Amino acid sequence: MTLLWDQHTCLALDLDADVAELERYAPLERGFVSVNVGYSPHSYEFSMALLREFRERVTRTPSLALASTVADIEAVTATGCMAVAFDLEDSGPLGGRLDAVKEYFDLGVRTMLPSYNHANAAGSGCLDADDGGLTRWGRELVAEMNRVGMVPDGSHCSIRTGLGLCESSTRPVVYSHSCMRAVWDHPRNITDDQARACAETGGVVGITGVGIFLGPNTPTLEAMTRHIEYAVELVGVDHVGVSSDFSFDHEEFVRTILASPELYDESYTRWGPIQWMPPEVFVTLGTHLAGQGWDDAAITAVLGGNFLRVARESWSAA
Repeated sequence: MTLLWDQHTCLALDLDADVAELERYAPLERGFVSVNVGYSPHSYEFSMALLREFRERVTRTPSLALASTVADIEAVTATGCMAVAFDLEDSGPLGGRLDAVKEYFDLGVRTMLPSYNHANAAGSGCLDADDGGLTRWGRELVAEMNRVGMVPDGSHCSIRTGLGLCESSTRPVVYSHSCMRAVWDHPRNITDDQARACAETGGVVGITGVGIFLGPNTPTLEAMTRHIEYAVELVGVDHVGVSSDFSFDHEEFVRTILASPELYDESYTRWGPIQWMPPEVFVTLGTHLAGQGWDDAAITAVLGGNFLRVARESWSAA
């Protein structure tokens, strides 16, 4: 049974969010999902409260189970349940404290972005006009993430910040939910140089299913496959993965984009309300790739094997 590893998905960032929405991945025989628990507007207190609430709700949902180790993932998915871990889309929820990295790690956060779209204490974002790259504090943050076993994630970062992550990290770096700029020129997409640098760390580029990053708001399997195949040709099949970046509260998120020009620019609104690839379509990606002539080994690597390898190499204290 092929493991499908969704490296980033988004429940409503609300203490009342319905964690059982993750059951929409139900057709999977083996599945892992990383759930976002906070980004740049959120405080340490809020993100911690959200993380604890999500953990509690996962434990009360029979089809889901928390996974802190690779062994947990293997045990959980062997029973037919969905394995769940967490991620942060910005370092802001650390509250400026490096020691908070381990607190989040101990509660299941396994990946984190230093910055989300715009500059903060760690580095610049992909929508910044001036790219200052990874800061000194950002490099200290990467060192602490390496120490505890949390994976650095370059999605939403600027080009120089992403390259700085790869230069600073002693463990694999990922782009958990980023498409290829050479295929579709969007500021959220990554350059060939970023993808190569990520691969050189042993990391993985996670091609995502958001319409405005795949093309002119085209969240189709065909559009996603174009980005996947370009990335595979560029960095090799061992360094490409997938993520849905699905927003389970997409109507609310669209309202947030319109109300938050400090976080988003017209590249998020130019083609109308964002269209997402829903989980019900995302889980059919393997079948689609097989229909395009992909062999089983390549499908297994891209759907989950590569991110699983990064977890095996990273999710332990140095």
